[in-house]
Amino acid sequence: MDEDKSKFREIGIYFIILVIAFISSQHMNVVVSKSMEPVLYRGDIVLTQKTNFMGLNEFNASDINVGDIVIYDATWFNDGPVIHRVISSGTDSKGRKYFIIKGDNNPHPDPTVVYPSQIISRAIKIGGHVLIIPYLGQITLSLRGL
Repeated sequence: MDEDKSKFREIGIYFIILVIAFISSQHMNVVVSKSMEPVLYRGDIVLTQKTNFMGLNEFNASDINVGDIVIYDATWFNDGPVIHRVISSGTDSKGRKYFIIKGDNNPHPDPTVVYPSQIISRAIKIGGHVLIIPYLGQITLSLRGL
């Protein structure tokens, strides 16, 4: 009997580890370019909160502020989401809120406005500092051939 309890406990521990790993991995984004230097470097992992994580809204995308670093689906970029900073916001002719977004290291804003529906996640900041795991994402970049 004790052996059976031990097996179930071990399986339970492995299950909990897998759930934690899944949730954690969904809240991390690897920086793939130099567009956000010197705040974020290529290969840094940014810890984020999501607009929609399994049906849960960790924050409302329309509450984004100027200065926030966001990850969004860029209509102008075919290689996946983009991580850049909100530099201003406005309202279009239909009354919809939008954001102007730019990489800190880029000379110009991104080519199109970004609507709240395009925002996937926002970088977590504590005390004004973005939470990152430096350079660990280099492994992912190497495996993906980037």
